[in-house]
Amino acid sequence: MSMESISQLYNKLKPYLAVFLLQLGYAGMAIVSKFALNKGMSQHVYVVYRHAIATVVIFPFAIVLDRKIRPKLTFSVFVKIALIGLLEPVIDQNLFYTGMKMTTATFATAICNVLPAFSFAMAWILGLEKVYLRRLRGLAKVLGTIVTVGGAMFMTLVNGPMLNLPWTRGNGHQESTSSANKQDVIKGALMMLAGCVCWSAFIILQAITLKSYPAGLSLTVLICLMGTLESSILAVAMEWNNPTAWSIHFDSKLLAAVYAGVVCSGFTIYIQGLIMKQKGPVFVTAFNPLSTILVAILGSLILSEIMYLGRVIGAIIIFVGLYLVLWGKSKDQLGLKSDNEKIIPTAQNVAAMDERIMTSNQEFMTINVTSIKSTNGTA
Repeated sequence: MSMESISQLYNKLKPYLAVFLLQLGYAGMAIVSKFALNKGMSQHVYVVYRHAIATVVIFPFAIVLDRKIRPKLTFSVFVKIALIGLLEPVIDQNLFYTGMKMTTATFATAICNVLPAFSFAMAWILGLEKVYLRRLRGLAKVLGTIVTVGGAMFMTLVNGPMLNLPWTRGNGHQESTSSANKQDVIKGALMMLAGCVCWSAFIILQAITLKSYPAGLSLTVLICLMGTLESSILAVAMEWNNPTAWSIHFDSKLLAAVYAGVVCSGFTIYIQGLIMKQKGPVFVTAFNPLSTILVAILGSLILSEIMYLGRVIGAIIIFVGLYLVLWGKSKDQLGLKSDNEKIIPTAQNVAAMDERIMTSNQEFMTINVTSIKSTNGTA
């Protein structure tokens, strides 16, 4: 195999390698976050530290890379940023990590696959998404949303038999079994689903804000900064009688905060942007179930989490619904592209028609002038 063919193969595989690293980063965040929460870290304080670190990490890049495109920060944009910070860093992540504390990292990662369906449903309700129910792609998005929600309900309500994996047998598995009996799965699932609704609203409002404030990195810094300030107020209120919750040392708690802030709010944003430029957003979202599989394997190995057949089936149902929604969205993009291609010859035809009309008008004017001259000459 020549060097040129190896280079071509690498360029083809590069987006897939990048998206694997992206999902591996998300899977690692779920594991280290759950590990820190199991060690007693307050989820409210964790959210504050995560976004404070993210703000510090992204700020230099925003200053340098956005210096030519950063617009003036108006009051209306500031209000939107404050609302975005309240929706995602504060409400969503506090609900999500509280729900994760009650369940497992695998459960939390799997149930978050309902996000594309929730985003589509919210955009449809707000009139931002057009749905053609007489077309297959429109039915696929609606059916996929229903299937996804059904999978989340199945995963929450049905446990089924416990799956005894070879690497989870032993003392750690028995210890996890005793703690798993105390988990309020339904309450945790409802919290995470409510968090996904806030996350969907955050995505839609962020897309709207980017139109008036197109500097992406600067917007990310402002969102993280507002999230840090707003979540600090909530954390102080929730941990008022527990000042030790703010103490942090060189342990798993610090690792989780740094990892989430640097890797998931810095490194993965950069990789995700590169992939989207080459393959589009649907390609990135389509690989989300990969992080669930990675978390399931790592969670059972590192955290000795228990796997139930009912939850596995529920996760599979969510994946099916997810891909129905993504298939409909991809067909929407292809349909829009074909519609745009159809408009181009029509515009050319219109231009040609306008030229013919102008030519005929000139000929008509020439005939009229000639007839007027001949009439005057006769007179």
